[in-house]
Amino acid sequence: MKNTINNSNTNLILLHPFIQKQGNPNRLWLIALISVSALASLMTVIYTRELFHTTTTTRIATTVDHQQQRLPKSVMKALVHYAANANSTDHMSQTDIEQVTDVLKQCTSPCNFLVFGLTRETLLWNALNHYGRTVFIDENRYHAAYMEEKHPEIEAYDVQYTTKISELNELVTSVREQAHNECRPVQNLLFSDCKIGLNDLPNQLYELDWDVILVDGPRGYWPEGPGSISAIFTAAVLARSKKGGNHKTHVFVHNYMREVERVSSEEFLCKENLIKSKKDLLAHFVVERVAEESGGNQFCHNHPTATS
Repeated sequence: MKNTINNSNTNLILLHPFIQKQGNPNRLWLIALISVSALASLMTVIYTRELFHTTTTTRIATTVDHQQQRLPKSVMKALVHYAANANSTDHMSQTDIEQVTDVLKQCTSPCNFLVFGLTRETLLWNALNHYGRTVFIDENRYHAAYMEEKHPEIEAYDVQYTTKISELNELVTSVREQAHNECRPVQNLLFSDCKIGLNDLPNQLYELDWDVILVDGPRGYWPEGPGSISAIFTAAVLARSKKGGNHKTHVFVHNYMREVERVSSEEFLCKENLIKSKKDLLAHFVVERVAEESGGNQFCHNHPTATS
């Protein structure tokens, strides 16, 4: 404190020490309230986003699940096709279809299914093996192209057959003579010159391990027709030459009652591999894989005698 004294007047000057002013308690409460409110708002935003994400994910999953429950387009097309052709007589019997279907149902997915012949059952076979690969081989390139254009889900290839039904016995004899060389049971047919072997298919088809093979073509109702001897021989070699997958291949031969189908099947697929022959229309063979180093040059243990 400093004192100043004047003669006429006395003025008193007091110097007080500075004292810091304390904060208002109401102000502190206001700040705390704002902070809590902001935190609550932030938590609400986070929760809302999580709820939206969960709801959206659930809706997407539900939509996908519903889509998976729908019939595949190939199945729908097959059903429509057969409904429209219910009165047709040019088709495989229900009993024969069920035999092939039973094997396809037991086939490990993805199942490799090779079909010789484009027939009325084409869409059905493709639909039944929806989750596998089904390949069709036909002698008519125009029909194969037409089917692929009309049904893009179909995989079809054309092949040139050089055999004739009238030459059946000569062809069988020729294969027997070349069984240790060009017509051996285990080989890659892509590099084969066997007269009845199909070596002009797409390269990739020779590398596939076929689980099921159906021979329902080519046509064979007249002496100059190609018949199915090449298809049956090729099926027999493909089954024995598998590198992986199931060591057994199911081979079906339709129209087994006809001479060329019966003789060719007994020669290359073998009676000891015959599982069932229903009403002589559809024959079911199970052919096992054979190691190439085994050196076997015979298709069957006991060769049948070719017809004369």
